[in-house]
Order: sequence, then C-alpha cells, then structure tokens
Amino acid sequence: MKFVAFERSKQGTGASRRLRNSGRAPGIVFGGGAEPVMIELDHNALWHAVQKEAFHASILDMELNGQVQKVLLRDVQYHPYKPQVLHVDFQRVDDKTRLRKKVPLHFINAENSPAVKIDKCLVNHVANEIEIECLAVQLPEFIEVDLGEVVKGQSVHASDLKLPAGVKVVTHGKPNPTIATVVEPVEEVIAAPVAAAADDKKGKKGKK
Repeated sequence: MKFVAFERSKQGTGASRRLRNSGRAPGIVFGGGAEPVMIELDHNALWHAVQKEAFHASILDMELNGQVQKVLLRDVQYHPYKPQVLHVDFQRVDDKTRLRKKVPLHFINAENSPAVKIDKCLVNHVANEIEIECLAVQLPEFIEVDLGEVVKGQSVHASDLKLPAGVKVVTHGKPNPTIATVVEPVEEVIAAPVAAAADDKKGKKGKK
C-alpha cells in the first residue's frame, strides 16, 4: 500500500489543531538511522486507509519529498467520539529491521470441524490477534488459524499455529497461550410443564 505524506514545520497543540481543521492529520516518521521527521497527511485518505486491516500489519510505501520510504504504522490516536485521526506514528524499516508487531488472526473452517459439524459445539475465539517477532520484510498481514480438525473438548494454542518462515510468537512469559476453545452445547432442561402440572394438582386438591 502506498500513501503520500508532506513535511510540516509548525509544531505544538495549536498548530496541530489548525492542521486538523484544514483537513490534514499530523504525524511523525522515525527510525532507520535517520532523524525523526514531522509529517502531515490528507485526513480523508488516511481515515479510509486505517479502516483496512492491511494498513496496520503491512510494510507501506510512504512518498515524502519525492522519495519513497518503506515504513510501518506504529500507532494511531483517534478522537474519543468523532471519526477523526488525531495523530499517526510511522517507523522506517529495511531488510535488516527486526520488529515485534501484533497481527490479526483469521479463523477458517470451523463449520467443517468434527466439533461443530458432528457434536454441535461452538468455537470461542480467545484471541483475535497475536504478537509476533520477525524481520520487517517477513511480516505477514495476518496468521491463518485452520479449525477444520478441532474436536469436542479441544483447545487451540499458539504452538498449533502454522507460522510463516522466520516468524515466531511472542508469549510474554506465558508458555503456550490459548487461541481458541471448543464450547460444548448446553442442554436445555424444560421444567415449566412439571411445575405447571404440580400447580394443577394443588388446584384440584383445593377444590375438593
């Protein structure tokens, strides 16, 4: 994905507010052995971009001052209630940049699994994203979780994920985090007719 950014000279709260009022969004690009640069972007184009999953977990081409740089979106600050981006942070990356990044999980084939198809269980997604470590050029847009073989009583863990080459999961001390669980269907016990029958018997005794 490619986007255009413009260098900005004015900083501070007032300057950022005026920038937003003019349809622009302030940001910064840093890293890569170069000095941080304050930037601004067209807000409408940026707003549409941040709605796309790939914009958050892909290497992006940023055109700045006529040159294209490889960057990664690092942070987005949103307005509390307006559909507005207040600030964005980008990191310059190259073939040697190693990073940690959260990427989304895409669950597939649950409806074809024995747990769902035969035992009528439900699959509960414990996590919808996972943090990984890899070279920037190896960063996947998402990680696929194939649930086609899960059975009743099974849980899916990080160790069950099929990761791309060079990618490893960051567990933060947890040995093997749970990704999804299989929830057995709850049997409904219909007690209302029994209670009604008991009340009916009481009513008949009362009439006697």
